[in-house]
Amino acid sequence: MTLNLRLAAALCAALSLCALLAVPAGFPALGGDARLTLAVFALATCAWIGTPIDDTYIALGAGLALTATGVISSDTLFGTLGDATVWLLICAFVLAAAVARTGLAGRAAAFLVGGAHTVRQLVHLTTAALVVTAFAVPATSGRAALALPVFLALAKALADRKRLVVMLALLFPTVILLSAVATLIGAGAHLITVSVLWEATGDRIGFTQWLLLGLPLAVASSHLAAETVLLTTTRRADRAGPVRITAEEIQRHSDSPVTGPWTQAEKRCALLLATVVTLWCSEPLHHVSPAVVALIGAVVASSPALGTVRLKDALRTVPWSLLLFMAATMAMGVALADSGAAKWLVSGLPSDVAPAVFLGVVVAVSTAAHLVLQSRSARSSVLVPLVIAAAVGAGVNPAAAALASTAAAGFCHTLPASAKPVTLFSDVPGVPTYTPRDLLRLSAVLAPLTAALVLFFAAAVWPLLGVPVTR
Repeated sequence: MTLNLRLAAALCAALSLCALLAVPAGFPALGGDARLTLAVFALATCAWIGTPIDDTYIALGAGLALTATGVISSDTLFGTLGDATVWLLICAFVLAAAVARTGLAGRAAAFLVGGAHTVRQLVHLTTAALVVTAFAVPATSGRAALALPVFLALAKALADRKRLVVMLALLFPTVILLSAVATLIGAGAHLITVSVLWEATGDRIGFTQWLLLGLPLAVASSHLAAETVLLTTTRRADRAGPVRITAEEIQRHSDSPVTGPWTQAEKRCALLLATVVTLWCSEPLHHVSPAVVALIGAVVASSPALGTVRLKDALRTVPWSLLLFMAATMAMGVALADSGAAKWLVSGLPSDVAPAVFLGVVVAVSTAAHLVLQSRSARSSVLVPLVIAAAVGAGVNPAAAALASTAAAGFCHTLPASAKPVTLFSDVPGVPTYTPRDLLRLSAVLAPLTAALVLFFAAAVWPLLGVPVTR
């Protein structure tokens, strides 16, 4: 019944807006292409919010409608699939498949978590390990799947301390979601943001610049969230006792060795991953595109002589649905910018608002957006074009506004269905985990904290790193 009401409300809102746009006298400042773009954009957004239809299907339908009506060309629609950011994500998934096949993640987990002697040490070492995975595995759902065996090992070792197990179940998805901002490949939403910003303003944010801006925020927000999860989920008595996680306990949930001498495949894969990440980070020195570096790494990782995974097996791990979604929403962003629809949508906003107030509103709206749009990529597809257009009118640096919106939209912890990692860890067979009430209690504290942290970085830290608040 609730779904039917949401569908009816979304459909009524979209059709009402389309009816208004169909009357030429209603909005004389809007051209024909802008009207069509707004109608398609409204229908797609309402479908994302109020229907169970696959997000990618909706995005492809919207892109096709814009192409068929002549708002964008077919070259624009299909050209987005050849965008460098799409190739970067494809190759990153191939590299991730190679890493997963060797079992390096299990060794890293045993090395880091095995050094914990107190509950707080365990929490922050786990957090550090999860932040590092953002460099090896793209997309939060892939990192959650990779981290699940480590959580099961920890839960088994702490089976007699139920409250700590629940705390860890909440910690894993929380850190995975917040630490994604560390790298450009951390989430598909980041690639959408970079593409929309490039099309709208000509500003290009590369892998290295994103790393410079995002990694400090990821580290700060992840450890802040870890401490928040610890304090809101456990009592002082729960945190008082010592902990000891052995490599043998982690080994029971890993198919590959987590201790002992490294195999040749592990050595080759670790060297390859280190080389690729180093080349990504040193892009300003050699000027080789991150997508080209990733493609070289993917070819080596799947080569018969040096690779650890077959190419066809690695390509099966690529989320092709996400890539099609990204391509279609990039085309929608181009239509919003080129038709003048985005500029018109924000033309009624006050232009004399202080930059700090503008950023505060952007961060607040982006933080709360997960309550309406569950897909992180869909949130960026809807918000970023509007934020960029509004930033130009308000005299705010579009890059700063787009980055703040995307970083804030990474918070999606309120409901079990708000993000795939939250859903995955909310129901683990045979292991006590969190309830919707636990999520609400955490969200009430963590949402304002993360929003304030993003605002602080946008206003005080990022200007020191080359992204000023105003242009």
